Amino acid sequence: MTFSRRKFFAIAGTTAVGTLMVSPMEGLLARQAFGRKFGKGYGPLVPDPNGLLDLPAGFQYRTFSLTGELMNDGTLVAGGHDGMAAFPGPRNTVILVRNHELSPGSATQVIGPRPYDPLCKGGTTNLVVGPNRQLIKHFTSLSGTYRNCAGGPTPWGSWITCEENISTVATNDPENPTNNVSTSHGYNFEVPASTTTPVKPEPLIAMGRFNHEAVAVDPKTGIVYETEDRGDSLFYRFIPKERGKLEKGGTLQALKFKNIFQAQTFAGFPKRKPMKVEWVTITDPNPPEDTVREEGFAKGAAQFARGEGIWYGNDEIYFCCTSGGALELGQVWRYIPAKETIELFVESTSAAELENPDNIVVSPYGDLILCEDGDDEQFLVGVTPKGELYQFARNAINDREFAGACFSPDGKTLFVNIQTPGITFAIWGPWTSHRD
Repeated sequence: MTFSRRKFFAIAGTTAVGTLMVSPMEGLLARQAFGRKFGKGYGPLVPDPNGLLDLPAGFQYRTFSLTGELMNDGTLVAGGHDGMAAFPGPRNTVILVRNHELSPGSATQVIGPRPYDPLCKGGTTNLVVGPNRQLIKHFTSLSGTYRNCAGGPTPWGSWITCEENISTVATNDPENPTNNVSTSHGYNFEVPASTTTPVKPEPLIAMGRFNHEAVAVDPKTGIVYETEDRGDSLFYRFIPKERGKLEKGGTLQALKFKNIFQAQTFAGFPKRKPMKVEWVTITDPNPPEDTVREEGFAKGAAQFARGEGIWYGNDEIYFCCTSGGALELGQVWRYIPAKETIELFVESTSAAELENPDNIVVSPYGDLILCEDGDDEQFLVGVTPKGELYQFARNAINDREFAGACFSPDGKTLFVNIQTPGITFAIWGPWTSHRD
């Protein structure tokens, strides 16, 4: 679906839009039109008269902080809306910290006074949202980084933003300087949710220099789990020297199946079969070239098919492998730190069921919400505790990915982005009406 610039700016500040009740036949026709399997969840998706976001009956949304809008710091909202997390703010507000997955050659830029690399256009913005789900202010919080894809919240009130790129000055192309850099990339950076001004970007070097995707922190231990967006990626954990002080360094390790040396998890693993794991230590977390995963694999670490979104919930950690599975349509893995076990939780058996999950969040209501990043229609896909799949939302604008799904601290609002043209949504409704 094309999306004109006129229509894009017409929806800026869109007020809440309620979906309509539909008859069983209308619901059936809607599902057939979307070409998707209907499972349990919140009921069939209702076509949005505004052509933005199809939701189940009773749910509403509001949009804000669109690409090109003027922010409170005088800069424009950059594009590439990606990973995001929600934090409690003062006076019942919610603070969102949002990534922008932008390269040096991108058309838009996160602008700040202290960029990490002046040649790079990625970074983060902070949004303050009121109790009525209206945007109060938004501003740059970090700039000058390369392809801030996802990341993750910490229990101490900050967002870890991850660079999905490992460029260095040595990799620059003098004949095609579009994406050249002035320093090394492939790091994580920390952004306090409470900041009111742009932070000075400080790379968390000990957490590794690789093609980062996302992180999740175990609040019981302070250990940070990290994913890597490569076809032969590893699954990492970072044990900080001091809890909550990632800048003080620590130990980087990669997951290894206890009884399988160099396991390749791309296909052929049974679902819901817990397997014991152990960890191998990475001795060179900051190599000049992209060799962290090579070191880990040589020591027996398991390979995963494009590790992407990751989230902690209910003492468990779930992460997506976007191209995992026999059909390369995606997997979700569950790691339980207390038991040191990992298991395949979900594997897509058709594009109609699930197509290339990326970002993930654990719902306060017990389900997972997956953001699709496939080739066709894009959905938010729910996963019940039993592993059953259902569609919760459909991108009615175009075929670009969902990203950054996260719930407000009170659990009443789901925030999510459509990466391009760059829109942030607040969604609310009858969350407790879930169909078991």
